[in-house]
Order: sequence, then C-alpha cells, then structure tokens
Amino acid sequence: MNGTSIQSDIRYWLRQGNMVNNLLFWNIIIFLVINLVRLIGYLAQLPGLFPVYVYDQITLHSQLSQFITKPWGLFTYMFSHVGIFHIFFNMLNLYWFGNLFRSFLGNRRILPLYLLGGITGGLLYMLCYNLFLPQPVDGTMLGASAAVMCILVATATLMPNYEIGLLFFGGIRLKWIAIALIVLGLISIPDGNLGGIIAHMGGALMGFCYIKILQSGTDLCHPLIRFFEMISNIGTRKSQPERKFKPKKSPLKVVRNNDENPQSKLDLLLDKINEKGYNSLSNEEKAWLDKVSKER
Repeated sequence: MNGTSIQSDIRYWLRQGNMVNNLLFWNIIIFLVINLVRLIGYLAQLPGLFPVYVYDQITLHSQLSQFITKPWGLFTYMFSHVGIFHIFFNMLNLYWFGNLFRSFLGNRRILPLYLLGGITGGLLYMLCYNLFLPQPVDGTMLGASAAVMCILVATATLMPNYEIGLLFFGGIRLKWIAIALIVLGLISIPDGNLGGIIAHMGGALMGFCYIKILQSGTDLCHPLIRFFEMISNIGTRKSQPERKFKPKKSPLKVVRNNDENPQSKLDLLLDKINEKGYNSLSNEEKAWLDKVSKER
C-alpha cells in the first residue's frame, strides 16, 4: 500500500473545503487514538491508563466539583467515542444530514452549529444531573450524538418535506426521520442512559430553535463564524509572502471574460454555493445555473 498516496488522498479530502469531511476526519482520528491507548493499556496490563486517566480527561463530568477542574470536557466529549457502533452511526448521520444542511445553508455554519448543539446537550445533561438526582452523582458522557442530533433536526426543520431513500423503507421525509429518532430516544429512557438521551434532546432542541430563530432574521452561529474567520485571516496573513504591487485589471474586462467563459462563471457560482449555500444565489444566478445544468 502506498503511504504517499494515502497522504495525498487525505489532503485532497480535507482541502475540498467541506467542514463535514473535517469533522468526520477528526472524530475518526480521535476514536483511533483513544482505542490505541486502550489497547496499549490492556497489553501492558496498565488498567489505570484507560479509562481511569485518559477517559477522565476527555469526558464531560456532570458533577460541578469535577467539571470545574476539567472544563475542557464540554468540548472534548463531543469529538470522542469508544464504541465502534457509537461512532459509526453518529458519523453516518453527520455525513448524510451535514451535507444536506451544508448544501442549503453553506459550509461556514457547520462547525458553529455542531459546537452549539454539543454545548447545549452537555449543559442540559449537567443541569438535569444536578437538579433531579437526590444525591450528587458524577456521571460521565462521551460522543457526538448531541451535536449530530442538532444538525439532523436543524436540517429536518429547514426542509421538512425533503425526501431521502432508506433501505427497506423507500423515500421518507426528513421530518418523520427526526420525529422517529426523538420518540425512540424518549421511550428508551427506562432502559438506561438517561444522561445521553437528555443530551440528545438538548441537541435536537438547539437544532430546531436555531432554524426558527434564523428564519426570523437572527443567526446564532454568526459570532462563531466571525471568530473562526478572524482566526483564519490571522493564519493567512502570516503564511502569505509579501506581494509586489500589480495594477488591477479593468472590472469591465473581468465581467466580459466571465460572460464569454461559462465555465468560469459556473465555477464562481459553485464556490459561492459551497461557501454560503444555494439560497445565497440571486434569482438570475439560479436561472442561469438551471439553464446550464439542462444543457449539459
């Protein structure tokens, strides 16, 4: 197997500008590292290596006295998995619904919404443990379920009647998939994993509220989008070499070149969709894109 080819494939996959791909990549890498540490601890007969130490550092603790000493757990928990089926279904849902969300509302909102869903689920989990349990118990939680549930419900709220094909079921509208997952989660509370289900519901609630608030004109992701753009711009300025001044081309000439070269205009529109979503296009741009797609 060619290692260089694998590196090239990974770089190409990550450089496509798809934040869903980046989230999938880092969740899988962290999963492999965690389980490698588990394997080393098992083979070296060091049971304290995992979960006593590593798990304690990356998990979200419900007890306030524990959380205060490890506040980063509110972020690390939503990127960490131990069970293979846990990460498989979370990443499968992230891939499906994340790319649907991205195609309509753009790439920039994926990571902020993922974080908002995970944080909301984690805080609700801690709140319920501290308010409703008769004795303080230090529960722990790992997994991206709350963050993924947020994106799933946001996508279903944004386009409830959009149909996707499921094996054995055929075409099903997104709203029924979201409702089914929420109901299944609620009725499974007596089976255990109360904390995880509470976190799922917190993520789902954030996804629903995010779209409703966005439709009223307020984007809850905007502060995080600005923050990430600022960090990205700082890194870009440091890495870019100093450029010599070159006279700008006439804007009239640029417009004329785009009109004469449909491929250039198509590339610009596709870049715009990738960054800001299909709804960012004007009516004229949508009409032109529809015309080109029918001609090809």
